Amino acid sequence: MSAIISKMKGLKRLATLAMGVMLASFSTGSGGEGFEIYLNNKVVLQQFGSNMNTVKTLKLDQAAANDEISVKYYHCGKVGKNRTITIKDEQDKVLKQWKFSDVPDATNGMTCKVKDILGLKSGKNSLLKLYYSSSELPKERQLASLNVAAKSIAKL
Repeated sequence: MSAIISKMKGLKRLATLAMGVMLASFSTGSGGEGFEIYLNNKVVLQQFGSNMNTVKTLKLDQAAANDEISVKYYHCGKVGKNRTITIKDEQDKVLKQWKFSDVPDATNGMTCKVKDILGLKSGKNSLLKLYYSSSELPKERQLASLNVAAKSIAKL
């Protein structure tokens, strides 16, 4: 009789473990690394997880000069500290860097004017690079390339 009770306890533990593994496989987890880029409060680029390694190009032109670009970056569901947005040219020369104060949540995006970015274009170079860094990500991450060639439109 005690052997049967012992086997039943073992099966119960195994069933509990299997149930836990199964439930964990369906959960989405708590946050993940990712970012969103907005143009006038409209999402134009959003990348999370494995898509973070792909750099996409956004097109900007003078028609969008008065628009605002806003970046929201998520570190496993948290907002970074000592956040910066950096624009570089094709040779990785820093053209401009914005520093942003610490905020409690990611709803406070890092915002700059499109005309400030367009003003960084020099000569025939029409491709700029947008980078993000913070205390949590001290090595910059390129979020997007910015095509600032004439006669394009503000879109992906």
